[in-house]
Amino acid sequence: MRVVFMGTPDFAVPTLARLHADGHVIAAVYTRAPAKAGRGMALRPSPVHARAEALGLPVLTPGTLKTEEAVATFAGHEADVAVVVAYGMLLPQRILDLPRHGCLNLHGSLLPRWRGAAPIQRAVMAGDAESGVGVMRMEAGLDTGPVAMEVRVAITEGMTAGELHDALMPAGADLMGRALARLEAEGLTFTPQAAEGVVYAHKITNEEARIDWSRPAMDVARHINGLSPFPGAYVEVDLGRGVERVKVLRALQTDGSGEPGTLLDSACTIACGIGAVRLLELRRAGKGGAASGEEFLRGARLPLGATLA
Repeated sequence: MRVVFMGTPDFAVPTLARLHADGHVIAAVYTRAPAKAGRGMALRPSPVHARAEALGLPVLTPGTLKTEEAVATFAGHEADVAVVVAYGMLLPQRILDLPRHGCLNLHGSLLPRWRGAAPIQRAVMAGDAESGVGVMRMEAGLDTGPVAMEVRVAITEGMTAGELHDALMPAGADLMGRALARLEAEGLTFTPQAAEGVVYAHKITNEEARIDWSRPAMDVARHINGLSPFPGAYVEVDLGRGVERVKVLRALQTDGSGEPGTLLDSACTIACGIGAVRLLELRRAGKGGAASGEEFLRGARLPLGATLA
């Protein structure tokens, strides 16, 4: 089939690679424009941009799809289908109507739960027992279109959003590969989303990333794991050179009690509103890698009874 691929982050790369390997003609790859990154703030292409160039595919990075020029360019690809995976830009109706089989979105949740920007993080933060990926035909609404195929993935205890992301990524690539094969051979059957159970996965804010130790331990652990590795839940603590930010990248609910935020033992157990959590992986601002809870305490020299704000 003749495909326009639209995606930006790492999550989309395996799907692009799968469709190319399956022999589809990738007429164009749309991705977000290179952004400044790193210490030198040099322009860095998106992961999809880099993979597309490595595969010898034409790359477009328009700032908008709403102009006459953008619509004409898209129409010129004469696509059978557009495949959209975390592109990061809304598609106007004129674009949605152009491909012969419409635009298919690979969405990282079991719709209608977790429509929107951060479905993977929100599923872990909410304590969902499972997540998944689905192939949806795009409409003008936010993730409201009918769904053709799904794959479910269990969310195990202590799983981080990064680990769920890494499980969904190959599952999604395989699902979209099978979806296009079925579309080409016999067509896809789409089922409207249920009207009940709609939940929105709002974008994660920096303010939301701060850990609230007054919450129950289960909620605190899910909050930490759901924001790992990005943007990373954090606390602020004085480690001898003034207050600094420390990111907590993995935690586990455990036994313990005390004033919320209090360091209870040398295993880096912190009291919560109800119960306690053990901090398993932390990273100090300006430091390279992550450290275990015990390693962090040895370096920070925090006394028992210290408070993490």
